[in-house]
Amino acid sequence: MNNRTAGAPNIVLILLDDIGFADTSTFGGLAQTPELDKLAARGLRYVHFNTTGLCSPTRAALLSGRNHHRVGFGSLTESVSEHSGYNCIWRKSTASIPEVLRRNGYATAAFGKWHNTPYAEVSPLGPFDRWPTRLGFDYFYGFLAGMENQWEPSQLCRGTTPVEAPDAWEKGYHLTTNLTEEAMAWLHTHEAMAPEKPYFLYFAPGAVHEPHHVAPEWIERYAGAFDGGWDELNREIFARQKALGVIPPHTELTPRPAAIPSWNTLTSDQKRLYTRQMEVYAGFIAHTDFEVGRLITTVQARHDADDTLILYIVGDNGSSAVGGVDGFTDAYASVEDQLSQIARLGSPEFSHNIYAAGWAWLGGTPFKWWKGIASHFGGVRDPLVVSWPARIRDWGGLRGQFTHVNDVAATLYDAAGIEFPDTVDGVGQLPLDGVSFTHTFDDANAPSRHRTQYFETVGNRAIYHDGWIAAAAHRPVRWEMKEDFDFSMDRWELYHVEKDFSEANDVAHRFPQKLKKLQELFDSEARKNDIFPLGGGATLTFPTDESSPRAHRTEFVFNPGTPRIQVCSLPLLLGRPFRVTVEAVIPDTGAEGVLLSYGGRVGGFSLYLRNRRLVYEHNASNRIHHVVTSDVDVPSGQVTMALAFTLGAVRADERGHRSNDAAVRGGRLYINDQLVGEAHFPDAAPVDVCYESLGIGRAFGSPVSHTFRPPFAFTGKLMRVQLILE
Repeated sequence: MNNRTAGAPNIVLILLDDIGFADTSTFGGLAQTPELDKLAARGLRYVHFNTTGLCSPTRAALLSGRNHHRVGFGSLTESVSEHSGYNCIWRKSTASIPEVLRRNGYATAAFGKWHNTPYAEVSPLGPFDRWPTRLGFDYFYGFLAGMENQWEPSQLCRGTTPVEAPDAWEKGYHLTTNLTEEAMAWLHTHEAMAPEKPYFLYFAPGAVHEPHHVAPEWIERYAGAFDGGWDELNREIFARQKALGVIPPHTELTPRPAAIPSWNTLTSDQKRLYTRQMEVYAGFIAHTDFEVGRLITTVQARHDADDTLILYIVGDNGSSAVGGVDGFTDAYASVEDQLSQIARLGSPEFSHNIYAAGWAWLGGTPFKWWKGIASHFGGVRDPLVVSWPARIRDWGGLRGQFTHVNDVAATLYDAAGIEFPDTVDGVGQLPLDGVSFTHTFDDANAPSRHRTQYFETVGNRAIYHDGWIAAAAHRPVRWEMKEDFDFSMDRWELYHVEKDFSEANDVAHRFPQKLKKLQELFDSEARKNDIFPLGGGATLTFPTDESSPRAHRTEFVFNPGTPRIQVCSLPLLLGRPFRVTVEAVIPDTGAEGVLLSYGGRVGGFSLYLRNRRLVYEHNASNRIHHVVTSDVDVPSGQVTMALAFTLGAVRADERGHRSNDAAVRGGRLYINDQLVGEAHFPDAAPVDVCYESLGIGRAFGSPVSHTFRPPFAFTGKLMRVQLILE
């Protein structure tokens, strides 16, 4: 290709995670975002910008310019399916933005969350075809999973090489800060080595997806800010949105879903817990805004700052309601349990904490629903801020054209003067689904060129066309239901969103023929975009394809020096017995340290030596730690040590009641084939923690044990570790 127009702009694309339309002060919320304010003051705010409703699908549509099913991402990489629209295998016929820009003279770099590589391929040996550096990025630093621990990350990679966090949280480490500084360093290197070359920088920090991790000083800024509760604050945010102009004056406020309790009906304990959860979340947003501001300041300090196009997408979907009614901290789901930990919310002590779903509803003001519910704007409507000082003159302007995340690619190619290629590496390219919106940079009243757009994730679906939208939510209250693939009972709604911004007035009964035509249009778009069968990606089922070690392997052998391995690329240990056998040489002075560690604070297990004893520690979802210690010292010299985990058998009594046989569930330790310790765990089972790591001879990420901190490297000579699933 290499037909880049002279003077093409630098491009910075920023994407936040799991944040709603109304969560930032820039768009009416209570979390203060002064850096986003500054960027908006130097550019435009788009208030009809739409995502797909989920992480992986949005990122696929964003970086390809196609509808997400056509790229293979009808759902998350955690929920692959045999159906091509849901297999999470990025198609060669859908070349990415960085690939096209790189071939047209751009330097390209990505920092943060990726979430578009099949889990079967997230391993130190790849294959790497669908990693960022094989999909167009010259440089990558970040993680490939859906979420990451901000204090103790266990999934970082530089390029395709696993790396560890450069410091500990006690010394001030935070992942968002780390990612920001890595991106800033890359910019400085680019400025020094190739200042004449345009660059494309993709910054997707993973904030503010759970776990909600942030330092106390950021949380305390919001002490008492949410005491009024979500009903009162919903009305306040709505009024502020109108005053800011980010929603039209005639917009109506949609009602609170019945699944979310009225604030006035809550107990004092519930209110105390919920408000603290939201203070943590707001602090996390404010901290993220600060870090993104540091990056933008670095961009604006360069010699070519004015000719840098910045697109800041404030969320890849709506706010997340995965916490259900009460929210949770790891396994602490009840209000009472969470209150006992309230002072430590946001701290490294929890690997998976999130707020109550009522706050997700608040974050979507004035819309209905939340993340994953792609049928309604609460799941897909996110703010977009665009700044390009050399090109955009209407600083501080608002734009109301209907736009979609798949429009970004066409817009960037248009801005850079690049003609999209028909073929890439000999592979014919599917045409872009998105359309450029550069024509709106100069004209607030320019018509939208994106006339038709379908939405679908986990069976929630809608179709937009020329100011109208037909929508069918499929069981939107996820915590109240089991998997359900019967879509025939879903009720279709109809909204004239050109006049009804918030989808407040369902007019299906008034315009049945209009609804019918839109339903037919959805079916047509679904067939063209590989959406059927509905529900093809509706369930979280970890990879079972032929390439995945989860599918068939029952034996793994690890040798000394084995790098960190993501749990997601290993067999599921949930619900099955297993045996770990370790061959090592113990010096005469003894040894200590990790032999094998699986998981982290959120759950897992570790086999290690301490005080000359062999120890097995089982972390039951960060709630209970079961410890088995050998009753004899581990001898010096060559030794074989083993752990056998047995899972309780299920049996039925004379009345047919099923129960677990606690007597056979637990861990047994062996030294040189001699039983040296055992214990039974009536309230524990093997855990699977997909966002954590396995370490051989050392631990990674957050500690699975209360008794050591990673790496706690083994000080003897490790010869061989064998894992057998029985």
